[in-house]
Amino acid sequence: MKVFINKHEHELAAGATLADAITAIEAKPPFAAAVNTEFVPKTQYASQLLKDGDRIEIISPVTGG
Repeated sequence: MKVFINKHEHELAAGATLADAITAIEAKPPFAAAVNTEFVPKTQYASQLLKDGDRIEIISPVTGG
C-alpha cells in the first residue's frame, strides 16, 4: 500500500502499522508521530494499523532559544 511519511511516498505491506512506517524511515528517538493529523501515543505505534493513502508525520523536537 502507498502511504506518505513526512510528505514522501512510501510503499508498505498491507496490514502495516505505524511502527512499521517508523522503522521504514529509520527514525531516531525522540520523536512524536501523527496519522492523518491525529497524534498517536508511543504505546499505540505497534497497534495503529495504516490504510492506503494515510499521511504520517514523524516530528522531532527542535532545541535552541
